[in-house]
Amino acid sequence: MAKLITAENAASLIKNRSTIAVCGFAQCALPEEVLQALEDRFTKTGYPQQLTLVHTAGIGDGVSKGASHFAHEGMLKRVIAGHYNLAPKLGKLVMDNKVEGYNLPQGTMAQWFRSIAGRKPGLFTRVGLNTFVDPRIEGGKLNSITKEDLVEVKELDGEEYLWYKPFPIDVAIVHGTCADLNGNVSTDNEEVRMELLPMALAAKASGGMVIVQVETLAENRTIPPKHVVLPGIDVDYIVLSKVRQVQNPAYTGEMRMPLSQIPPMALNARKVIARRAAMELVPNAVVNLGIGIPEGVSSVANEEGIGDQLTLTVEAGPIGGVPASGADFGGSANADAIVDHPYQFDFYDGGGLDMAECNAKGDVNVSKFKDRIAGCGGFINITQNTHKVVFCGTFTAKGLREEIRDGKLVITHEGAVQKFIDKVGQITFSADYAHKHNQQVMFITERCVFVLTDKGLVLTEIAPGVDLQKDILDQMEFVPHIAEDLKTMDERIFHDEPMGLAQDIFEQQAS
Repeated sequence: MAKLITAENAASLIKNRSTIAVCGFAQCALPEEVLQALEDRFTKTGYPQQLTLVHTAGIGDGVSKGASHFAHEGMLKRVIAGHYNLAPKLGKLVMDNKVEGYNLPQGTMAQWFRSIAGRKPGLFTRVGLNTFVDPRIEGGKLNSITKEDLVEVKELDGEEYLWYKPFPIDVAIVHGTCADLNGNVSTDNEEVRMELLPMALAAKASGGMVIVQVETLAENRTIPPKHVVLPGIDVDYIVLSKVRQVQNPAYTGEMRMPLSQIPPMALNARKVIARRAAMELVPNAVVNLGIGIPEGVSSVANEEGIGDQLTLTVEAGPIGGVPASGADFGGSANADAIVDHPYQFDFYDGGGLDMAECNAKGDVNVSKFKDRIAGCGGFINITQNTHKVVFCGTFTAKGLREEIRDGKLVITHEGAVQKFIDKVGQITFSADYAHKHNQQVMFITERCVFVLTDKGLVLTEIAPGVDLQKDILDQMEFVPHIAEDLKTMDERIFHDEPMGLAQDIFEQQAS
């Protein structure tokens, strides 16, 4: 029978040099009170020390929550994570060589917990080949003090695979909605389920313990058995939240909201990019939307009334509906289904999707820069296993200001940081891998569009009002190939009214 304890008592159970796995996605399904108690214990007593932190998705708010609770010298020995951008203080410790750091593909890590749970010999996959995760390049290591190889190249039946090695999990800290007194846990009020069950099973298979933070308690056997996501036999301790989290019921699947309640995006550079990306959608497409600018595609699809013509997915598990953005990213309003995190990546890795800093060759870096570690998240899983990949982002960064006037893009202040450069800081997307697997690749910015060919990047479209030399070529460190029939981007994108994409999709279906 699981024991009901306080967050402070839970924190006191964690020993020095433990390997701790934490479940969550951004601020969704996050065991925040237990993590806060663990940080408080360390700042007051100096213990526990030399921990190894393992988490798949980025967890936190970009300031102080989630993985940021571990951002103290001496508290951690090592971090193994899929994404760092929501815990910049932790990323800085890694950048400063104060903590060993690894960045591995988010989806592969989620699946890796299942292999640990079954005491299997790690995970074999092609995901990560030819990227910085490949040990022939960097092996996912983020700094000079990180030495151990967690990934190796293996050949099976004449094909190369990456072997993600197993290691034990001492403590799993997870979040659920309700637990009965035997520890059976439901997730009815969560936007996502993540890898709740496999993470807990990985700890149990390793002889470790499982701590679950929940919102409410129930009498034994009052949670319907099909609603139990984590059985009580796999739970050691229950922590009852002091402050109950209030979730949007449209994200938890308890109700469906009128989509008219979702306001349209303002017409700006981000919407221009999202609109141009939305024009690549095809009838009945299954699409993954990444965090950041790609989130806007769901808003555009909703505004254009084409949401029912495609299925938008989020790597955290929602399938269908309108993916949330900002602090709610990870959830989806009016989803058709919410599956476990590892199974969503089984779908992506199996080629289920239709779509989803750059050099002249077409290699892309989204994971590590001169001043910070962002992490690859699910980027590698998704981009390496999708037939059509659409990269979305502004042409430059840091200080870029633009306006849409009279159907034209006007750059009022150019960004100080160029993104199209001679050498990327890290290879998160490999152009060689894309060519080998016949992927279609596009790069959409607010001022132009590139496609990836065997020649490298080819400029195919330019925004109205943009000067080819001053606004594009002079803002790149290399000269791209320019299509002989260089086109102007569709002018509908630059006017503050619906574009009529529903009619476009109808015509595609008719043809």
